[in-house]
Amino acid sequence: TAFFHGELEEEIYIVQHVGFIVKGKEHKVCKVRRSIYGLKQESRQWYHKFHQDIISNEFQKIEEDHCVYIKRSKNNFIVTILYVDDM
Repeated sequence: TAFFHGELEEEIYIVQHVGFIVKGKEHKVCKVRRSIYGLKQESRQWYHKFHQDIISNEFQKIEEDHCVYIKRSKNNFIVTILYVDDM
């Protein structure tokens, strides 16, 4: 899903999943390398990644609404509206 493409800005560690615990290494933790469900940062990280990608394709963010982007050429334009239902 979309949220898995967000890159984290800080180091986050989680406890091992029950099925992956190795006997004698129960104290080990897992480093999270990408955004995952349940992280407070997931929506923001995904938006940041989307924003970087769409700006690199010559879209401009509309200042009045940060979820609307526009790309103009001589005779045409493209409007992209970002909406994410994360329920």
